[in-house]
Formats: sequence, structure tokens, C-alpha cells
Amino acid sequence: MKTISELINLEGRKAVITGATGGLGRHMASTIVELGGDIIMVDMPGSDYSSLTSDLRKINNVDIQHIDCNLEDKDERSNLITNIIKDHNKGIDILINNAAFGGTSNLSGWATKFEDQSVDTWRRAIEVNLTAVFDLSKGLSDLLRKTGNGSIINISSIYGVYGPDLSLYEGTEMGNPAAYAASKGGLIQLTRWLAAVIAPDVRVNTISPGGVWRNQPSKFVKRYESRTPLKRMATEEDFKGIVAYLASDLSSYVTGQNILVDGGWSVW
Repeated sequence: MKTISELINLEGRKAVITGATGGLGRHMASTIVELGGDIIMVDMPGSDYSSLTSDLRKINNVDIQHIDCNLEDKDERSNLITNIIKDHNKGIDILINNAAFGGTSNLSGWATKFEDQSVDTWRRAIEVNLTAVFDLSKGLSDLLRKTGNGSIINISSIYGVYGPDLSLYEGTEMGNPAAYAASKGGLIQLTRWLAAVIAPDVRVNTISPGGVWRNQPSKFVKRYESRTPLKRMATEEDFKGIVAYLASDLSSYVTGQNILVDGGWSVW
């Protein structure tokens, strides 16, 4: 019988993490490194890999690499896949599709009323949040099959499951665009499809976070917390446990699942 320590150990395994230098991405990278895994960080050109790499090397002596890629650009995605296949032809164990097109309140056609949301912005969100995940999962599937430990972890959102309560955003510049919800909902169904098709060699699961605290306006935070049984928003550290579970052999009989990490938001 294997111990919990043995099941969670990622020594000798390799993870590709997109959006690795962002808030969630940094904590996912830290989780893999803490458990002994090597990582390939993928993020936009100009991302701050150096400080993250320095912090990670203090945790564990593992192999840490990074590759620039704008996942909105299909040619850059193709080059990313080609380079990973060339440099890691013995296989990879974990693919975490964390990068997301989240937009900003200043982005035209994004965080605005439905009538003003633009098709161009819709397409950009779908390209990053859904098409890029399809592209990377397909392009790296043979490498994931090779190791016998393949695990794809897709990062969706509670808004891929539930409709928005727009009253949460009243009096702020925040919003909940249709493109974000549609792309994240599509990602959950893509996860189920992949879990059925590339089994038994690769497991595929989704994590759907609830709201993560990032200095949002206080009126939004107060409203959000009042709707959540645990009475707080998430922190990035709240996702380390579920990433460790899905990346490791602790979840070796789990595939096709969408796991909500939302402080109980979904129980109402």
C-alpha cells in the first residue's frame, strides 16, 4: 500500500503551466515545485520570470524553464508546441491550462452592458480561454500519453457553471462579460470530452474557482462575501491543495470532473 506521501510525490515528473507568472499561476508553479516536480512556465513576452524562478529555487532544486508565448496567436502556439515536443520528447506528465483572457474595465467591448459587448473582444476571449486549451491539449497529448502519468488540469470559473448576479457589480467599473462565461462553460464541456476520448492514458479535470480577492472595490467584496457561506473571497493559496491532488496520483481514479473551489457559493 502506498502512503499519502508517496502518492503526492511528483519527483521525476514534468509540468507545463500556462499563465505561470500570474497570481494563480505562481501558486500552481510553487505547488508543483514543492512536491518535487520540474516545471515549464509559459506566459506572455515580458513576463517577470526571474523573480518567480528565484523564489521557486529557494523551495526545491528542480528543473525550471520558461517559454514566452502569446496564446492568442495561433502561430506562437504552434511554435510553443513544436519547441516542447523537441526539447521534451520523452514526455510530460502534467499540463495546467491556467492562462486566461480576463480583460480589464478599460478594454473596449468587455466590462460593459450586453448591448455594447463587442464581437472582436468575444473572439479574443474564446481564442485564449478555449481554443488555446484545445490546441495545447491536442498538440501535447502524445507527450502526456508517453509517461503513463498524464494529467490535464483546466482552470475554468464558477461563471462557466452559473449565471451572473450583476447586482454585485453595481457602482463599480467591474463587469461579467458574456464571452468570459461562455468560454469558461465551454472549457468545462471540453474537459468532459477530452476525459472520454484520451482515456485511459491521460486524465482531464477542471478546477472552477470562485471569486479571488485582488483588491476589488470594497462594495463588491462586501456583497460577494455576504453571498458566500465561508464569508470571504478566495486567496491564491486556497488552490494549492486541489492542484496537488489533481496533478498527483492522489487522484489517479478521477477524470472528467469539474471541481468548484468557491467557498460554498454554489450551495445556495
